[in-house]
Amino acid sequence: MSLTVAHLKLGEKGIIKEFAEDILPIKLLELGCLPGNEIEMIQIAPLKDPVYINVNGSHIAIRRSIAALIELDLIEDTRGI
Repeated sequence: MSLTVAHLKLGEKGIIKEFAEDILPIKLLELGCLPGNEIEMIQIAPLKDPVYINVNGSHIAIRRSIAALIELDLIEDTRGI
């Protein structure tokens, strides 16, 4: 199973992996949901849908079903705790 945006917890970040261009709405691609870009989970709605993400400085609300189509490589938090 691959990690997707839908699996992120609050504050977690990932780098978008390659995907087929026809699986995401064109508007998301225009807003920066492109392979190699960083995504951060900003907020999750009370009923878990939609989710709010930050991509290239844009805050975007997307359905969880769409978020499940965007595969990621998780960015590990390297800050000292």
